[in-house]
Amino acid sequence: MTQPHDQFAKQYLSELLEPYGNVEVSREVHEASRLIDVYFSPTAQATKLHSLGLLGRMVSHPHCLLEPFRNQPTLTEVRNCILKLFSVHNDLQHRQTKQKKPPLPEAELPRLWILTTSASDTLLSEFNAQLNLETWGAGVYFCQAPALRTALVAINRLPPTPDTLLLRLLGKGATQQQAFKELLALPKDHPLREGVAPLLHTYRIRLEKPHSFTEEERELFMSLSLLYQQWENEAVQQGVQQGVQQGRFEGQRLWIENLLKFRFGSFDEALSKIIVPVLQLSPEEALPLLLNLSREELLKKFLA
Repeated sequence: MTQPHDQFAKQYLSELLEPYGNVEVSREVHEASRLIDVYFSPTAQATKLHSLGLLGRMVSHPHCLLEPFRNQPTLTEVRNCILKLFSVHNDLQHRQTKQKKPPLPEAELPRLWILTTSASDTLLSEFNAQLNLETWGAGVYFCQAPALRTALVAINRLPPTPDTLLLRLLGKGATQQQAFKELLALPKDHPLREGVAPLLHTYRIRLEKPHSFTEEERELFMSLSLLYQQWENEAVQQGVQQGVQQGRFEGQRLWIENLLKFRFGSFDEALSKIIVPVLQLSPEEALPLLLNLSREELLKKFLA
């Protein structure tokens, strides 16, 4: 079963890269019967890809594979990613042969980027992955055998700069929390903020499924909910100025209704009566109550 982070990472990378080239999500490698998470071929000039920061530099190569991991991959998982890369190389060279063209030069063969929220020194040493600080900076480790054409990006080791923000949003824990804060601090009309906000909102909705709601995802859900509410509050202020308060109220009401439905399995008339008093609270006050109080405690607190 596909996990929420896997779905989010694929959609997130796809949405970010789609304006700049051809994106294939879950591309099948026929010989190995495996799926590549994201396969990207840029059509835009490298100068345009610069708007994506470090991610843009990574995908500016003619073709690349992106394999995101929510937890540090095992040795086998890294080897499987490399196997997919070699299968793609073989497919491309076979196509050249069928078309009676010379083999592609090594420099034009796809590169593999393994995006992991963390990478231990042991994992990096197993693949002899080393930094290239002068060109790529901290957090990006290249396997020293050039023919592997593989790099591991340890997201928790990336410097907290605007250049790495889009990748750090795929991190976890403190790394992701810091990225959320930086995203929120961007100007309201910043293109990155406008583009990423709907994706994070979709991710939050996916986390509402009980079967995938781990303790780690609970904390992430709270963070995404606060982030969403802060965006909503900004929309409220703008909406007031534009005379569309009703639309704002409906958006917040739906958010609370979905949260209560997720927690208690249904949303009935009694619960509907607490929405108006909850809306009088700030997101920081309301969210802990909605997530931690029992149904009876919520009704007593807001309807007594």
